Amino acid sequence: MIRCSLLLALLMLGSGPTWAEQPAECRVAENIIESNFRLPQVARALKAKQLSVLVVGAGSSQLPGASGAGNAYPARLQHALAQQLPGVDVKLTTDIKARRTAAEMVKALPAALSAAKPALLVWQTGTVDAMLSVDPDQFSQALDKGINIAHSAGADVVLINAQYSPRTESMIALGTYAEDMRWVALQHEVPLFDRFSIMKLWGELGTFDLYSATKKLDIAEHVHDCIGRLLADLVIAAAKPEEPPVNGSR
Repeated sequence: MIRCSLLLALLMLGSGPTWAEQPAECRVAENIIESNFRLPQVARALKAKQLSVLVVGAGSSQLPGASGAGNAYPARLQHALAQQLPGVDVKLTTDIKARRTAAEMVKALPAALSAAKPALLVWQTGTVDAMLSVDPDQFSQALDKGINIAHSAGADVVLINAQYSPRTESMIALGTYAEDMRWVALQHEVPLFDRFSIMKLWGELGTFDLYSATKKLDIAEHVHDCIGRLLADLVIAAAKPEEPPVNGSR
């Protein structure tokens, strides 16, 4: 209980960032996005006008079809960053393979980081671990190791948790893994993009018909577009320098 209370207290500190103008559907979830922690490597990259991003993920970072790669959230993230950062050369590479656990991703991280040399690692994980009932402690240890590897390689990290689906909510216990990701993010002071809560809100409010998302590709593409846009806002907000105290306050 103490751990949960501390989590809530830390997450409620401070006011939210000012986001770029978004389509109405995307804006529904804006107040869930938090950039409590800075991205100093991204800030340096923006100052140098060259931003390299590596997205590591599993199947839920992809979309099917010939145009799937261009419509999935990594490509939409690159597009949104390029739009919001005129004059900055935004390069994004991916290491996305289906059915990988966090531990399996960690094994591939050193080579992927060495090849891409990113200022930012966007790491999506948790779904496969939940499906396979991986021991939560082992999952947290894999997250710890992966974040440390990325930081040692000179990259900031943004974690992305599992996507929400009302079809599988009662079959896959994602809550434990989502909480572990949040706790690890707090310990390492890295931003967490809470995709699960964002999509759950969209589903509850009827913003997107997530029951049909697996059958209607246009809905999935729209969801991925919003995820990419909101993720870009988080990255840019977290790269901004902290505002100086007002009137000498601390």
